Amino acid sequence: MLKIVRSCRVPVLVLAALASTALARPVAAQTSLQPANWDSGMTLRLPEDLNPDPRILEINMEARLAEVEVEPGLRVKAWTYDGGLPGPLIRAKVGDRLIVHFTNRLQEPTTIHWHGVRVPIEMDGVPGISQDEVKQGESFTYDFELRDAGLYWYHPHVMSAAQVGFGLYGALQVDDPDDGVGVADSLTLVLSDIGFDKRGDLEPADSGGPAGMVFGREGQHVLVNGRRKPVLTVRSGAPQRWRIVNTAKSRFFLIDMDGQPITTIGTDGGLQERPTTEGTVLVTSGERVDVIVTPTGTPGSTLIVRAMLYNRGYGSVQYRDVEELFTIKFTNEPTLPKKPLPTIARTLTPVPAAGATRVPVVLTLPPQGPDGKSEFRVNGVPFWEAKPFLAKLGEVQLWEINNDTDWDHPFHLHGFFFMALDEKDQPIRPMAWKDTINIPMKTKARILIDFNERPGEWMFHCHILDHAEGGLMGTVQVGPPSGKSHTHRTGGE
Repeated sequence: MLKIVRSCRVPVLVLAALASTALARPVAAQTSLQPANWDSGMTLRLPEDLNPDPRILEINMEARLAEVEVEPGLRVKAWTYDGGLPGPLIRAKVGDRLIVHFTNRLQEPTTIHWHGVRVPIEMDGVPGISQDEVKQGESFTYDFELRDAGLYWYHPHVMSAAQVGFGLYGALQVDDPDDGVGVADSLTLVLSDIGFDKRGDLEPADSGGPAGMVFGREGQHVLVNGRRKPVLTVRSGAPQRWRIVNTAKSRFFLIDMDGQPITTIGTDGGLQERPTTEGTVLVTSGERVDVIVTPTGTPGSTLIVRAMLYNRGYGSVQYRDVEELFTIKFTNEPTLPKKPLPTIARTLTPVPAAGATRVPVVLTLPPQGPDGKSEFRVNGVPFWEAKPFLAKLGEVQLWEINNDTDWDHPFHLHGFFFMALDEKDQPIRPMAWKDTINIPMKTKARILIDFNERPGEWMFHCHILDHAEGGLMGTVQVGPPSGKSHTHRTGGE
């Protein structure tokens, strides 16, 4: 059995030895085992590459209102990138340069944040911290190297809960042509939801008031690649590689393929140490997973891929239904015999936890005040009252995050990968680079971060975006601040 091994040390990942090609085209793979146009019902749009240099992907992108059909006869007036839902799939190879000439045609200011990508601070897309808002009619050029293979995504960081909920999101896939996974047929799956009425008008971003913020608002229409309940036509027994990103602002997806095995080979920061196989896989808001599945069924039959109920806090399972994500329709061809896949492995070497600076992070939700408002807090204060945490350039920190609320919080750190540790300061196996980790209600998480490059003020927040805008957000100043002085806030002073 072939064994493929990758090696890296945080945060620098080994780049492919092959020449890199910036493209808005599929990467060549092995011979497909699927019928022609098997994935036509779930195809993502690709942008036009304006640059002839094969190592540079240069595109135009525009934020604008557009009417989008999410299923026949069901249309919504969404906020879009380039007129579609989701935005175009930006696809390149590791080591390529990405240039995005972005123009805002919306009536509200916006930006683009490149979730999970190790960009320079000037490219991180957070207004008031790393760049100015892009106002209506204005443009901004994002320009950076894609240093790490994996699936990432992009979305605004202005009124994030509203703008993501209205449709501003898309996937960024960075391929490693030498990853050795060996599955010819692959899909990029963008999971999301959206709320709108019978006229196609968007649900207000403040629906439900303070209770809606605390719960985390979910749209009633669940989408896969911008469509409700699309269909894949596949041959039974043919393996597929699914790269999945959850772009929903609050909803979690517990993916089930009628109990058939789902093998996870990677997560936020690319391939993990070794695969794991289970009957379901959980993808929380902001997270990505890279899985191999081999859908199997009687030729001519169908298989429904579902999102099962998952308790992320009060109201998330009560009076709720299991969601149908998409249908797998099997051809009439005989089931393919099962064949072993290559052994996929990656050597990961985190920095030692010994000597790391311990940083306590406590997430709370105090009772409502006399004005009826609710606010989440980090170390005793909401974001608008907080001061940045501090990290010296080159410092290793161990963040001990205590979720003292009755809600799960997918915790996201901008600009840096981290590794989850157990209570003995050992990496949780299989090791994986993460930028978003779910912290279930009334539990703790420990993450090890090496702040060894790219000084600047970097944001962290819950990726239930209503929670973030309700106070569950902060920043960490890496290296000396630029023209201002901050105090490391570890309490409610």
